[in-house]
Amino acid sequence: MLEQKRGESDAVLESDAGAGTMITRRTLLGSASALVFVRPLAALGADRAASARRSVPLSAVRLLPSAFATAQETNRKTLLALSPERLLHNFHLSAGLPPQGELYGGWEARGIAGHTLGHWLSAASLMVASTGDAELRRRLAKTVGELATIQAAHGDGYIGGTTVERDGKEVDGKIVFEEIRRGEVRTSGFDVNGGWVPLYTWHKVHAGLIDAERHAGIAAARPVMLAMAGYLADILDTLDDATLQRLLAAEYGGLNDSYAETHALTRNPRWLALAIRIRDAKVLDPLAAGRNNLPGLHANTQIPKVIGLARIHELNGDPKAAATARFFHRTVTRDHSYVIGGNSDREHFGPPRQLSSAITERTCEACNSYNMLKLTRHLYSWSGDPALFDYYERTHLNHILAHQHPDHGRFVYFMPLSSGARRTYSTLEDSFWCCVGSGLESHAKHGDSIWWDDGKALVANLFIPSKVDWRGWRVTMDTAFPFSQRVTCTIEAAPRGAATLALRLPGWCDAPALAVNGKAEPISGGEARIARRWRAGDVVTLDLPMRLAAEPMPDDADMVAFTHGPLVLAADLGPADAPFDGLPPAIVGAGAIEGVVPADPAQHRFTLASAQPSKLALVPFFAQYDRRTAVYFPRFTPERWATEEAAWRKARAAEAALAARTIDHMFFGEMQPERDHAFTANHSDLFSFAGKSARQLPWGAGNWMEFTMAVRPGPVTLQLLYWGEEVDKHFAVSVNGRQIAVERRPGPAQKRFVTADYALPAELVGDAGQIRVRVETIGTDAMVYEARTLGSGGAAATI
Repeated sequence: MLEQKRGESDAVLESDAGAGTMITRRTLLGSASALVFVRPLAALGADRAASARRSVPLSAVRLLPSAFATAQETNRKTLLALSPERLLHNFHLSAGLPPQGELYGGWEARGIAGHTLGHWLSAASLMVASTGDAELRRRLAKTVGELATIQAAHGDGYIGGTTVERDGKEVDGKIVFEEIRRGEVRTSGFDVNGGWVPLYTWHKVHAGLIDAERHAGIAAARPVMLAMAGYLADILDTLDDATLQRLLAAEYGGLNDSYAETHALTRNPRWLALAIRIRDAKVLDPLAAGRNNLPGLHANTQIPKVIGLARIHELNGDPKAAATARFFHRTVTRDHSYVIGGNSDREHFGPPRQLSSAITERTCEACNSYNMLKLTRHLYSWSGDPALFDYYERTHLNHILAHQHPDHGRFVYFMPLSSGARRTYSTLEDSFWCCVGSGLESHAKHGDSIWWDDGKALVANLFIPSKVDWRGWRVTMDTAFPFSQRVTCTIEAAPRGAATLALRLPGWCDAPALAVNGKAEPISGGEARIARRWRAGDVVTLDLPMRLAAEPMPDDADMVAFTHGPLVLAADLGPADAPFDGLPPAIVGAGAIEGVVPADPAQHRFTLASAQPSKLALVPFFAQYDRRTAVYFPRFTPERWATEEAAWRKARAAEAALAARTIDHMFFGEMQPERDHAFTANHSDLFSFAGKSARQLPWGAGNWMEFTMAVRPGPVTLQLLYWGEEVDKHFAVSVNGRQIAVERRPGPAQKRFVTADYALPAELVGDAGQIRVRVETIGTDAMVYEARTLGSGGAAATI
């Protein structure tokens, strides 16, 4: 503690680095971290007894004008534009009741229907707490009433909107739940008995009803939620452990979390016991043992499971659950995350700390960041470690704020980081991806992590203009951050006697400066705590000078991204509606930073003068809603560029030529690609190796999988990707029912991925625009990682 007399105010200033760990503002997690957190996370050793920090409720916080307030208001309009009656379409049909609105398109017209209603319930509830919107609360109450009517019509607690195909017809998804009750469980990872992740959708509605009560005060939501919880619990309680584990191999969202929250509301031990039992041992046991088993796994399937563990720890003090949550968070943020804080490529984790080859248009699924921020909040509440909010701030600013368009409120599924990429937005009538649902929630709760209460102090963790009214405190935070380095907190009221206001000192800032009523105060560490007898009108200012930094990839020190303070910068490569077909920009110079020239640092604008083929403007990445960008840049010394430029250009041209030839590209073992390509199989297992997912047909004869690939007129080649050590195989490849190859996969074995090309006869290509491919075992197993259809190719482009 640092103490200093301050005249009549007799103020006390404290510096708290968290958990007794000395933190320096220039410490890095490593010289080549994927996400450079500018101080290490303190040891998160505090368990249940030390869960002393709680976020101030949304109802006690109001946003003031800022980019976050704009996002919230745009999202409020989007929530009001969506029709709950249309989202309830399948729910009414399932109960034999007439629908009250037309079915939406996209995912809502498919087997996963109903998940958006759950997200809407949560988002609308959060928005009611954030803004007090009376119309949204009215619609919430009406929707909960409709769910009660639907539930009563079923008579057993069931409410659902999912569907499943049976005998060529789409039928009510309740049949899947009743099959599970009988112990009939089949899954290939993203389905249960052919139904698209029904437990995932169930969790969204369960969680939405909890939020309706907790955040919007809709008391009628509880009996509906409890009856719903009881219906599924009655099914799951009858399953033996082996059958339950087989079921939990399918994505189930945060079902363990929703049952834990149900226990928190009711204190009924049944719900906590079930939450603990809903544990995918195959994934969670290795994590509990401190082993990173994430490569090749679907990322957002795993994150909610760990959030559930964190909540279970808070309810029963289980130290193993807490340790697993900490290990998982540390592993994902350190080994699998990009500079914007997001993770995954094509929804999957790759090999740890090997990201430089996975900078694509399908990086950073928005749901992953939404859930990682939820997990971060849990961990922070246990330890109060401000370094956790360095990560939170990075992700919140650079991914979450980027993922909703501030003008029309539509959402981005993946946040593309490859050079020349642009964002692809949802529509209001169709799409309804998972990231639309989590986006509705993300932008309804921007106020939920600004202010915290640790029992001794009011703590400011994020610098978002806002007013807080909580336990005797009334404080206004006024700032243009991150487009200003100054944060001003004006005290309108404070608890009687000495009270403490604390502010996070970001690890990215080398020289923060604090003043109370214009008088400078000494600070150090990760959090400043000001204890004094406050008077109305007292003003605290915190200045946070921002510096430019280059962050290298963990596996390639010469692949860098740029940050300025908390913001990630990107090269502006032109409007999104114009094509980008030039050479991806590279840096040529002795260092990365040396080639960056300030243009307007207050607005985070710089010039990348060392870029090739020409200099570029660097601007805040999040705000490039309608622009093409580059985030990562390969760096060459002048000497290397002189000798490697030609080869580098040739390699980029080859990549461009392959992209131009590619008609269709499928990734096996990944949910959306398999859905998009109508994947079916009689016997196949999910598999992952070397950071890629795959489908494995078991050993023997007659095991098959089929999928549809797009084609176009002219010569077409089917290309399959195998692992080069998987040799001496025996399986057949057929197209439209005609065998085109018997694949023996002869040696020699190679420790790399290899492709096999199968030229298709013209009569198989036809004019239908697609083909049906079948892989079937003859005498061994078969493992396939990717499939492409390729058109004819000319000479490689020169770029």
